[in-house]
Amino acid sequence: RGSDGTSLLGGPPTCEQHSAFQRDSRPSRCVTFSRDGTLFGWCNGHNVSVVKSSDGAVVSTFDLPKTSLLDFSPLNSVLVTWQPYSKTQDSPQGEANLQLWDLQSGQLIKALYQKKVDSWCPSWSEDEKISVRSVNNELHFYENNDFNTIANKLHMQKVSDFVLSPGGQPSKVVVYVPGSKGAPSFVRLYQYPVLGGPTAALANKSFFKADRVTMQWNKKASAVLVTASTEVDKTGASYYGEQTLHYLAVNGETALVQLPKNGPIYDVVWSPNSAEFCVVYGFMPAKATVFNLKCDPVFDFGTGPRNGAYYSPQGHILVLAGFGNLRGQMEVWDVKKYKQVSKPQAPDATHFSWCPDGEHVVTATCSPRLRVSNGYKIWHYTGSVLHKWDVAAGSELWEVRWQSFPDGSFPERAIKYQAAPSELGTTQAPPAQAYRPPALRHLPATPSSKLHEEEPPQNLRPAASGDKSLSKSALKNQRKREAKKAAKQDAKPEPQPPSDPTPVSNSQSEPTSGDPETDKKIKNLKKKLKAIEELKDQQASGRVLQKNQV
Repeated sequence: RGSDGTSLLGGPPTCEQHSAFQRDSRPSRCVTFSRDGTLFGWCNGHNVSVVKSSDGAVVSTFDLPKTSLLDFSPLNSVLVTWQPYSKTQDSPQGEANLQLWDLQSGQLIKALYQKKVDSWCPSWSEDEKISVRSVNNELHFYENNDFNTIANKLHMQKVSDFVLSPGGQPSKVVVYVPGSKGAPSFVRLYQYPVLGGPTAALANKSFFKADRVTMQWNKKASAVLVTASTEVDKTGASYYGEQTLHYLAVNGETALVQLPKNGPIYDVVWSPNSAEFCVVYGFMPAKATVFNLKCDPVFDFGTGPRNGAYYSPQGHILVLAGFGNLRGQMEVWDVKKYKQVSKPQAPDATHFSWCPDGEHVVTATCSPRLRVSNGYKIWHYTGSVLHKWDVAAGSELWEVRWQSFPDGSFPERAIKYQAAPSELGTTQAPPAQAYRPPALRHLPATPSSKLHEEEPPQNLRPAASGDKSLSKSALKNQRKREAKKAAKQDAKPEPQPPSDPTPVSNSQSEPTSGDPETDKKIKNLKKKLKAIEELKDQQASGRVLQKNQV
């Protein structure tokens, strides 16, 4: 989707124009695929069109020129369109700007008011038996796509945000209520239809320091990760505010995820296996760590220039990348072996997404984030560029999107470590070297002090390190001691043969009494005697002592 219109391409390795789809030369405001990828819809400022992805056959056309957003229900029975809310002289109350359409008949099911663009689309369960939307700080539940009857309501004080669980029944919903007048903010988990009463919540987590939250369900709908953010960091440590990460499970367990490095939380993502999640956090260079459902670290990827994490749809590959104000370096990791596969670089990229086959990715430079060098690249995860397209001068690229497919359409394949063959080659990041002034370039290189000490990846599984019996704090202290010991050994100079034999000090030659308390008293006494001798020397040299020193 761009300033030159909307077009569909065949997937890799061909990457050619889709023969069955007639390219629309009008600029589109929005494009979307249905959940199973069989339907494709877009709005070009004149009407909304829905076609079949396979052969381009028209399913429905709606005369809705002002439409800005559209989406499909999970089973493709309802099309949802949204346009900005506006008032006119003819309708001072404004027009109903959220419209639900029957895709088969093209008839309007229901027109609703939705002033805010946040949470504009109703959320459906996978079987479409339940749908929910936020209305005036409360949640309205509908059953079997009957939007004329509200089946249930969740009455709470100012529900700011909600997320419906993925999958089928029983459906669960997580809601966020911001704090006010000194009261904390809180997040609660409910299972439909039990929404009322003091014991209705499956889990509850309250916290301060939250202006907004991001809530993410795992695929099995067994746990939620909540990233709480403040706009301003009162300590002044970060320009990006302050973030904390909380964990809630449907069995009632809650926890604060302890992150070893201070700084912003850039990204949090669940693994498709629902048993692990990856967090990218900390002041640059940022750390990335995989945690299990007990919120214990499993693997630490060390530090590097990164601000995003992306699991493949099958969950066997993880990409850590730094886009936006970073150079676009990508680290591709084999999740099972925790071994790096490749390290390509996509400078100026503003978008990254996995192909549903788990083999290919797309990176794109889109407007309005960057208005120059717009285009996209399709890669193999081993770092090979399979297809590249740059927009013509004066044109812009706005959005790139993969066709969706149902889960399980593409089985997991064995991971390759050799780069896939490609005419465009690979873009492995060249090893960075420290800058040396011209006057010093003819001299031999000396180890320079780095601005940041890079931390290497390390496996944090208890079984792997053999520290299963130690507690978390004891393990941390042991690592600190080992690191300090290693640093001392590195800093210790080479031992030289002494020219004169030095006498051994009394403290080393004197035998101990065997009783630690007695040894301690002897040590303190010797310390005092030494201080007295020093004061006598100072007095003999003519220095005037204070009254309490005489």
